[in-house]
Amino acid sequence: MQRLLPLAAFLGGVVWDVLTIGQRVRTMDFWRLGAFLLGAALLAVWLAHRQARELTAPPAEKGWRGHLVRFRWQAPYLLLQFFFGGIFSALFILYFKSSGHLGTWLMASFLGILLVANEFAGKHLGQRFTLIWALFALNAILLFNFALPHAIGSLDPLWFYVSTGSGVVLTHGLWRLAPGKPGMIFPAWGLAGVLLLAWSLDMIAPVPLVRQDMAIGHDFLQDGGRYALKVESAPAWQFWRDQAPVVHLMPGENLYGVSAVFAPLGVTAALEHRWEVREDGSWRHVYRNRFHSTGGRERGFRGYSWVLNPQPGDWRFIVSTQDGRTIGILPVRVERGTPLPGGMLIREF
Repeated sequence: MQRLLPLAAFLGGVVWDVLTIGQRVRTMDFWRLGAFLLGAALLAVWLAHRQARELTAPPAEKGWRGHLVRFRWQAPYLLLQFFFGGIFSALFILYFKSSGHLGTWLMASFLGILLVANEFAGKHLGQRFTLIWALFALNAILLFNFALPHAIGSLDPLWFYVSTGSGVVLTHGLWRLAPGKPGMIFPAWGLAGVLLLAWSLDMIAPVPLVRQDMAIGHDFLQDGGRYALKVESAPAWQFWRDQAPVVHLMPGENLYGVSAVFAPLGVTAALEHRWEVREDGSWRHVYRNRFHSTGGRERGFRGYSWVLNPQPGDWRFIVSTQDGRTIGILPVRVERGTPLPGGMLIREF
């Protein structure tokens, strides 16, 4: 049973975060994660204090008293592991929901790998303080990247640099405060540099925005607060698709795109729709529609755009911030013809 406890705790924590965080980004989520980060900071300094006093692990003893003594020595490392795991679990889910293309998915997958690796790091945390500072810096930076734009209500790129700097400076301050300054702090600064590079390569999701829905189709209808779009249904075997990967259009017919992007209440984002067509092996920009979103709607702020009489071929519909942060990409192939009878369905946003 002891071998199964870490696995049960890991799966239970991830399932709990999926159910509680849901499709929305709530202020309470940040307070909870902030409490975890504060707990990790206090534990790191206290563990450094214990090491500075040159205390060593108690000798192995048999019986329940020996188990109790060993548990009391190891408990701070297990609690630190719990704090890191709680933050990694929530950030993995939040960043994954905000990811809309390969680069941001790779970054979210990296968080997922760290989430799993943290389950095996408990014993090593007591031996390598450099690892503690690196994990703390990464947790602090990514949490601040998410929480600061949410708190200020702005997605200006400036806040990414401010939040990244704040996270690594906080870690450096804790390292200087810790008795004896155990471990090295340079890897924490290196992680900050890697994240800045990933930001420049559009591999950091445009948090706290979350893509709720995207669709491409025919005959868009806006009736008061109702947005509706006719889309061609995917084949039954493509159960993972919300619509067919091919859109059939008659000459002169328009191609419509609709998106829904969630932003927390009080956050205003400058968004845009971009339409691109593939020609000679590269993507050519065709049309851009810019607009501003207002946060708070659970199903996401809606935007729509269209292309007049698109040429047959490969197209992609991109939703992004106006400063170039990609929220979602929906590829589609346009062919001449009419949709199959009974193959249309209405999507509402």
